[in-house]
Amino acid sequence: MLPADKLDIILRRHEEIAHRLAEGVEAGAFSTLSRELAELEPVAESIRAYRALLAECADLESLRGDPSADSDMQALAEDELPLVREKLAQAELALRLSLLPRDAADEKGAILEIRAGTGGDEAALFAGDLFRMYQKYAALHGWKLELLSASEGTAGGYKEIIAQVQGKGVFARLKFESGAHRVQRVPATETQGRIHTSAATVAVLPEAQEVDLAIDDGDLRIDTMRAQGAGGQHVNKTESAIRITHIPSGLVVMMQEERSQHRNKAKAMEVLRSRLYDLERHRLDSARAADRKAQVGSGDRSERIRTYNFPQGRVSDHRINLTLYKIDKVMEGEALDEILDPLIADHQARLLAESEQA
Repeated sequence: MLPADKLDIILRRHEEIAHRLAEGVEAGAFSTLSRELAELEPVAESIRAYRALLAECADLESLRGDPSADSDMQALAEDELPLVREKLAQAELALRLSLLPRDAADEKGAILEIRAGTGGDEAALFAGDLFRMYQKYAALHGWKLELLSASEGTAGGYKEIIAQVQGKGVFARLKFESGAHRVQRVPATETQGRIHTSAATVAVLPEAQEVDLAIDDGDLRIDTMRAQGAGGQHVNKTESAIRITHIPSGLVVMMQEERSQHRNKAKAMEVLRSRLYDLERHRLDSARAADRKAQVGSGDRSERIRTYNFPQGRVSDHRINLTLYKIDKVMEGEALDEILDPLIADHQARLLAESEQA
Protein backbone atom coordinates (compact mmCIF):
# COMPACT_ATOMS: atom_id res chain seq x y z
CA MET A 1 0.00 0.00 0.00
CA LEU A 2 1.38 3.38 -1.03
CA PRO A 3 1.56 6.05 1.73
CA ALA A 4 -1.64 8.10 1.52
CA ASP A 5 -0.08 11.20 3.11
CA LYS A 6 2.64 11.40 0.46
CA LEU A 7 0.05 11.08 -2.32
CA ASP A 8 -2.10 13.79 -0.68
CA ILE A 9 0.87 16.18 -0.61
CA ILE A 10 1.46 15.68 -4.35
CA LEU A 11 -2.20 16.26 -5.20
CA ARG A 12 -2.36 19.39 -3.04
CA ARG A 13 0.76 20.78 -4.69
CA HIS A 14 -0.65 20.02 -8.14
CA GLU A 15 -3.91 21.80 -7.32
CA GLU A 16 -2.07 24.75 -5.76
CA ILE A 17 0.10 25.31 -8.85
CA ALA A 18 -2.85 24.94 -11.24
CA HIS A 19 -4.80 27.49 -9.17
CA ARG A 20 -1.91 29.99 -9.10
CA LEU A 21 -1.39 29.74 -12.85
CA ALA A 22 -5.12 30.19 -13.49
CA GLU A 23 -5.12 33.37 -11.38
CA GLY A 24 -2.05 34.69 -13.14
CA VAL A 25 1.54 35.04 -11.91
CA GLU A 26 4.50 37.22 -12.80
CA ALA A 27 6.51 36.24 -15.88
CA GLY A 28 9.50 35.03 -13.86
CA ALA A 29 7.45 32.49 -11.89
CA PHE A 30 5.26 31.40 -14.80
CA SER A 31 7.96 29.33 -16.53
CA THR A 32 9.06 27.60 -13.31
CA LEU A 33 5.50 26.80 -12.19
CA SER A 34 4.47 25.61 -15.66
CA ARG A 35 7.43 23.22 -15.76
CA GLU A 36 6.59 21.86 -12.31
CA LEU A 37 2.91 21.45 -13.25
CA ALA A 38 3.88 19.52 -16.39
CA GLU A 39 6.03 17.18 -14.28
CA LEU A 40 3.28 16.68 -11.67
CA GLU A 41 0.43 16.19 -14.16
CA PRO A 42 1.11 12.52 -15.04
CA VAL A 43 1.78 11.72 -11.37
CA ALA A 44 -1.51 13.30 -10.28
CA GLU A 45 -3.37 11.37 -13.00
CA SER A 46 -1.74 8.12 -11.82
CA ILE A 47 -2.75 8.84 -8.21
CA ARG A 48 -6.38 9.51 -9.18
CA ALA A 49 -6.55 6.37 -11.35
CA TYR A 50 -5.02 4.27 -8.56
CA ARG A 51 -7.39 5.63 -5.91
CA ALA A 52 -10.45 5.14 -8.15
CA LEU A 53 -9.55 1.47 -8.62
CA LEU A 54 -8.76 1.12 -4.91
CA ALA A 55 -12.26 2.41 -4.07
CA GLU A 56 -13.86 0.19 -6.73
CA CYS A 57 -12.06 -2.84 -5.33
CA ALA A 58 -13.19 -2.00 -1.77
CA ASP A 59 -16.81 -1.59 -2.94
CA LEU A 60 -16.80 -4.96 -4.70
CA GLU A 61 -15.27 -6.71 -1.70
CA SER A 62 -17.89 -5.11 0.56
CA LEU A 63 -20.71 -6.11 -1.79
CA ARG A 64 -19.43 -9.67 -2.07
CA GLY A 65 -19.35 -10.05 1.71
CA ASP A 66 -22.64 -8.30 2.43
CA PRO A 67 -25.19 -10.94 3.59
CA SER A 68 -28.07 -8.57 2.89
CA ALA A 69 -27.06 -8.02 -0.73
CA ASP A 70 -28.86 -9.61 -3.66
CA SER A 71 -27.28 -12.95 -4.62
CA ASP A 72 -26.98 -11.92 -8.29
CA MET A 73 -25.16 -8.74 -7.27
CA GLN A 74 -22.83 -10.77 -5.04
CA ALA A 75 -22.10 -13.13 -7.92
CA LEU A 76 -21.42 -10.17 -10.21
CA ALA A 77 -19.01 -8.68 -7.64
CA GLU A 78 -17.29 -12.07 -7.34
CA ASP A 79 -16.78 -12.18 -11.11
CA GLU A 80 -15.55 -8.59 -11.47
CA LEU A 81 -13.20 -8.55 -8.47
CA PRO A 82 -10.26 -10.45 -10.08
CA LEU A 83 -10.26 -8.11 -13.10
CA VAL A 84 -10.38 -4.98 -10.92
CA ARG A 85 -7.61 -6.33 -8.70
CA GLU A 86 -5.47 -6.92 -11.79
CA LYS A 87 -6.11 -3.36 -12.97
CA LEU A 88 -5.29 -2.09 -9.46
CA ALA A 89 -1.95 -3.92 -9.47
CA GLN A 90 -1.10 -2.38 -12.86
CA ALA A 91 -2.14 1.08 -11.66
CA GLU A 92 -0.02 0.72 -8.52
CA LEU A 93 3.03 -0.25 -10.59
CA ALA A 94 2.46 2.70 -12.94
CA LEU A 95 2.16 5.01 -9.93
CA ARG A 96 5.31 3.64 -8.29
CA LEU A 97 7.21 4.22 -11.55
CA SER A 98 5.89 7.80 -11.78
CA LEU A 99 7.10 8.44 -8.21
CA LEU A 100 10.67 7.30 -8.92
CA PRO A 101 13.33 10.05 -8.83
CA ARG A 102 13.60 11.57 -12.27
CA ASP A 103 16.89 11.96 -14.08
CA ALA A 104 17.04 15.70 -14.61
CA ALA A 105 18.81 15.15 -17.93
CA ASP A 106 16.21 12.77 -19.40
CA GLU A 107 14.31 15.40 -21.37
CA LYS A 108 17.49 16.92 -22.78
CA GLY A 109 19.08 16.42 -26.16
CA ALA A 110 22.39 14.57 -26.35
CA ILE A 111 25.90 14.73 -27.68
CA LEU A 112 26.62 11.41 -29.43
CA GLU A 113 30.28 10.40 -29.70
CA ILE A 114 31.37 7.25 -31.56
CA ARG A 115 34.99 6.12 -31.78
CA ALA A 116 36.59 3.20 -33.57
CA GLY A 117 38.19 0.76 -31.15
CA THR A 118 40.22 -2.38 -31.76
CA GLY A 119 40.07 -3.76 -35.29
CA GLY A 120 41.70 -1.15 -37.53
CA ASP A 121 39.81 -0.30 -40.73
CA GLU A 122 36.98 -2.67 -39.87
CA ALA A 123 36.44 -0.87 -36.54
CA ALA A 124 36.18 2.46 -38.38
CA LEU A 125 33.67 0.97 -40.82
CA PHE A 126 31.63 -0.37 -37.89
CA ALA A 127 31.73 3.07 -36.22
CA GLY A 128 30.23 4.43 -39.43
CA ASP A 129 27.54 1.73 -39.39
CA LEU A 130 26.63 2.63 -35.81
CA PHE A 131 26.42 6.32 -36.67
CA ARG A 132 24.06 5.58 -39.57
CA MET A 133 21.95 3.39 -37.25
CA TYR A 134 21.51 6.27 -34.79
CA GLN A 135 20.97 8.69 -37.66
CA LYS A 136 18.07 6.58 -38.98
CA TYR A 137 16.72 6.01 -35.45
CA ALA A 138 16.71 9.77 -34.84
CA ALA A 139 14.84 10.35 -38.12
CA LEU A 140 12.21 7.76 -37.15
CA HIS A 141 11.59 9.65 -33.88
CA GLY A 142 11.50 13.07 -35.51
CA TRP A 143 14.72 14.19 -33.81
CA LYS A 144 17.20 16.60 -35.35
CA LEU A 145 20.73 15.24 -35.76
CA GLU A 146 23.57 17.64 -36.62
CA LEU A 147 27.12 16.54 -37.34
CA LEU A 148 29.63 18.40 -35.16
CA SER A 149 32.92 16.72 -35.95
CA ALA A 150 34.18 13.76 -37.98
CA SER A 151 37.52 12.09 -38.58
CA GLU A 152 37.22 9.64 -41.46
CA GLY A 153 38.92 6.25 -41.57
CA THR A 154 41.41 5.43 -44.32
CA ALA A 155 39.09 2.76 -45.81
CA GLY A 156 35.82 4.50 -45.01
CA GLY A 157 33.76 4.88 -41.84
CA TYR A 158 35.06 7.03 -39.03
CA LYS A 159 37.90 7.00 -36.54
CA GLU A 160 35.73 9.40 -34.53
CA ILE A 161 32.41 11.11 -35.17
CA ILE A 162 30.50 13.50 -32.91
CA ALA A 163 26.92 14.66 -33.44
CA GLN A 164 24.30 16.65 -31.61
CA VAL A 165 20.84 15.05 -31.33
CA GLN A 166 17.97 17.35 -30.37
CA GLY A 167 14.40 16.44 -29.48
CA LYS A 168 12.16 15.61 -26.55
CA GLY A 169 13.44 12.78 -24.38
CA VAL A 170 16.51 12.06 -26.52
CA PHE A 171 18.87 11.42 -23.61
CA ALA A 172 16.29 9.26 -21.77
CA ARG A 173 16.45 6.72 -24.59
CA LEU A 174 19.98 7.02 -25.95
CA LYS A 175 21.82 7.04 -22.61
CA PHE A 176 21.67 3.24 -22.52
CA GLU A 177 23.84 3.14 -25.67
CA SER A 178 26.97 4.28 -23.83
CA GLY A 179 29.57 1.51 -23.80
CA ALA A 180 31.62 -0.78 -26.01
CA HIS A 181 29.85 -2.27 -29.03
CA ARG A 182 31.43 -5.36 -30.62
CA VAL A 183 30.92 -6.59 -34.18
CA GLN A 184 31.60 -10.03 -35.63
CA ARG A 185 31.52 -10.30 -39.42
CA VAL A 186 33.53 -11.05 -42.55
CA PRO A 187 35.15 -7.81 -43.75
CA ALA A 188 34.82 -6.90 -47.43
CA THR A 189 38.62 -7.14 -47.72
CA GLU A 190 38.77 -10.66 -46.25
CA THR A 191 39.56 -13.16 -49.02
CA GLN A 192 39.47 -16.31 -46.86
CA GLY A 193 35.97 -15.72 -45.54
CA ARG A 194 37.17 -15.50 -41.95
CA ILE A 195 35.05 -13.75 -39.33
CA HIS A 196 36.79 -10.79 -37.71
CA THR A 197 35.94 -9.20 -34.38
CA SER A 198 36.28 -5.45 -33.90
CA ALA A 199 34.75 -2.81 -31.68
CA ALA A 200 33.64 0.78 -31.37
CA THR A 201 32.80 2.80 -28.29
CA VAL A 202 29.73 4.98 -27.92
CA ALA A 203 29.36 7.83 -25.44
CA VAL A 204 26.04 9.60 -25.01
CA LEU A 205 26.29 12.83 -23.03
CA PRO A 206 23.34 14.98 -21.94
CA GLU A 207 23.34 18.23 -23.84
CA ALA A 208 24.23 20.92 -21.30
CA GLN A 209 22.99 24.49 -21.46
CA GLU A 210 24.79 27.47 -19.97
CA VAL A 211 22.32 27.44 -17.08
CA ASP A 212 23.38 23.85 -16.26
CA LEU A 213 27.07 24.55 -16.00
CA ALA A 214 29.06 27.75 -15.70
CA ILE A 215 32.52 27.66 -17.30
CA ASP A 216 35.06 30.25 -16.21
CA ASP A 217 36.75 31.83 -19.24
CA GLY A 218 39.97 31.88 -17.23
CA ASP A 219 39.93 28.06 -17.19
CA LEU A 220 40.05 27.89 -20.98
CA ARG A 221 42.95 27.94 -23.42
CA ILE A 222 41.73 28.59 -26.96
CA ASP A 223 44.01 27.93 -29.93
CA THR A 224 43.23 28.67 -33.57
CA MET A 225 44.71 26.89 -36.58
CA ARG A 226 44.07 26.02 -40.16
CA ALA A 227 41.63 23.18 -40.77
CA GLN A 228 43.33 19.96 -41.84
CA GLY A 229 42.16 17.53 -44.50
CA ALA A 230 43.19 13.96 -45.21
CA GLY A 231 46.93 13.46 -44.94
CA GLY A 232 47.42 16.85 -43.33
CA GLN A 233 46.49 18.77 -46.47
CA HIS A 234 45.14 22.26 -45.80
CA VAL A 235 41.48 22.51 -46.76
CA ASN A 236 41.35 26.27 -46.22
CA LYS A 237 43.78 29.12 -45.86
CA THR A 238 42.24 30.82 -42.84
CA GLU A 239 42.64 29.82 -39.21
CA SER A 240 39.04 28.68 -38.75
CA ALA A 241 39.77 25.51 -36.75
CA ILE A 242 39.45 25.79 -32.98
CA ARG A 243 40.99 23.79 -30.15
CA ILE A 244 39.67 24.48 -26.65
CA THR A 245 41.47 23.09 -23.61
CA HIS A 246 39.69 23.11 -20.23
CA ILE A 247 42.74 23.47 -17.99
CA PRO A 248 41.30 22.16 -14.66
CA SER A 249 39.99 18.90 -16.17
CA GLY A 250 42.43 18.50 -19.05
CA LEU A 251 39.56 18.01 -21.51
CA VAL A 252 40.38 19.03 -25.09
CA VAL A 253 37.84 19.65 -27.86
CA MET A 254 38.88 20.23 -31.47
CA MET A 255 36.39 21.53 -34.06
CA GLN A 256 37.01 22.30 -37.74
CA GLU A 257 33.84 21.29 -39.60
CA GLU A 258 32.65 24.86 -40.21
CA ARG A 259 34.43 27.51 -42.27
CA SER A 260 33.53 30.07 -39.63
CA GLN A 261 35.83 30.28 -36.61
CA HIS A 262 32.89 31.62 -34.59
CA ARG A 263 30.71 28.59 -35.47
CA ASN A 264 33.53 26.16 -34.69
CA LYS A 265 34.07 27.81 -31.31
CA ALA A 266 30.33 27.64 -30.51
CA LYS A 267 30.18 23.95 -31.41
CA ALA A 268 33.36 23.17 -29.46
CA MET A 269 31.89 24.89 -26.38
CA GLU A 270 28.69 22.81 -26.72
CA VAL A 271 30.71 19.59 -26.71
CA LEU A 272 32.98 20.77 -23.88
CA ARG A 273 30.02 21.87 -21.75
CA SER A 274 28.30 18.50 -22.25
CA ARG A 275 31.47 16.56 -21.39
CA LEU A 276 31.99 18.58 -18.20
CA TYR A 277 28.31 18.22 -17.27
CA ASP A 278 28.57 14.47 -17.81
CA LEU A 279 31.72 14.29 -15.65
CA GLU A 280 29.91 16.10 -12.83
CA ARG A 281 26.86 13.81 -13.16
CA HIS A 282 29.08 10.74 -12.90
CA ARG A 283 30.95 12.21 -9.93
CA LEU A 284 27.68 12.78 -8.07
CA ASP A 285 26.32 9.36 -9.09
CA SER A 286 29.49 7.66 -7.84
CA ALA A 287 29.35 9.55 -4.56
CA ARG A 288 25.73 8.54 -3.99
CA ALA A 289 26.41 4.93 -4.91
CA ALA A 290 29.73 4.50 -3.09
CA ASP A 291 28.15 2.28 -0.43
CA ARG A 292 26.42 -0.02 -2.91
CA LYS A 293 27.91 -3.24 -4.19
CA ALA A 294 25.63 -3.37 -7.20
CA GLN A 295 27.69 -0.99 -9.29
CA VAL A 296 29.02 -3.63 -11.69
CA GLY A 297 27.21 -3.20 -14.98
CA SER A 298 25.80 0.22 -14.13
CA GLY A 299 27.07 1.92 -17.26
CA ASP A 300 30.87 1.77 -17.24
CA ARG A 301 31.75 2.70 -20.79
CA SER A 302 34.67 0.27 -20.88
CA GLU A 303 32.23 -2.63 -20.67
CA ARG A 304 31.16 -4.60 -23.69
CA ILE A 305 27.47 -3.96 -23.70
CA ARG A 306 26.38 -5.39 -27.05
CA THR A 307 27.52 -7.74 -29.81
CA TYR A 308 26.42 -7.55 -33.45
CA ASN A 309 26.98 -10.94 -35.14
CA PHE A 310 26.30 -10.55 -38.86
CA PRO A 311 26.82 -14.19 -39.99
CA GLN A 312 24.18 -15.33 -37.49
CA GLY A 313 21.98 -12.25 -38.01
CA ARG A 314 21.76 -11.58 -34.29
CA VAL A 315 22.25 -8.70 -31.88
CA SER A 316 22.87 -9.54 -28.22
CA ASP A 317 22.70 -7.05 -25.37
CA HIS A 318 24.78 -8.53 -22.56
CA ARG A 319 23.34 -6.35 -19.77
CA ILE A 320 19.92 -7.99 -19.91
CA ASN A 321 20.77 -11.22 -21.77
CA LEU A 322 18.59 -10.19 -24.72
CA THR A 323 19.16 -11.58 -28.22
CA LEU A 324 17.30 -10.50 -31.36
CA TYR A 325 17.65 -12.29 -34.68
CA LYS A 326 16.90 -9.21 -36.76
CA ILE A 327 20.22 -7.47 -37.20
CA ASP A 328 19.16 -5.77 -40.46
CA LYS A 329 16.20 -4.04 -38.79
CA VAL A 330 18.37 -3.05 -35.80
CA MET A 331 21.00 -1.48 -38.07
CA GLU A 332 18.21 0.39 -39.90
CA GLY A 333 17.11 1.83 -36.55
CA GLU A 334 13.70 0.16 -36.90
CA ALA A 335 14.18 -2.50 -34.20
CA LEU A 336 16.43 -0.54 -31.83
CA ASP A 337 13.45 0.19 -29.56
CA GLU A 338 13.07 -3.58 -29.09
CA ILE A 339 16.41 -3.40 -27.25
CA LEU A 340 15.97 -0.01 -25.58
CA ASP A 341 12.50 -0.70 -24.14
CA PRO A 342 13.66 -3.79 -22.15
CA LEU A 343 16.76 -1.86 -21.00
CA ILE A 344 14.57 0.97 -19.69
CA ALA A 345 12.21 -1.52 -18.02
CA ASP A 346 15.19 -3.25 -16.37
CA HIS A 347 16.54 0.09 -15.16
CA GLN A 348 13.14 1.01 -13.70
CA ALA A 349 12.85 -2.39 -11.98
CA ARG A 350 16.22 -1.87 -10.30
CA LEU A 351 15.21 1.63 -9.19
CA LEU A 352 11.98 0.22 -7.74
CA ALA A 353 13.89 -2.49 -5.87
CA GLU A 354 16.25 0.14 -4.43
CA SER A 355 13.38 2.42 -3.37
CA GLU A 356 11.66 -0.44 -1.57
CA GLN A 357 14.87 -1.33 0.30
CA ALA A 358 15.49 2.28 1.33
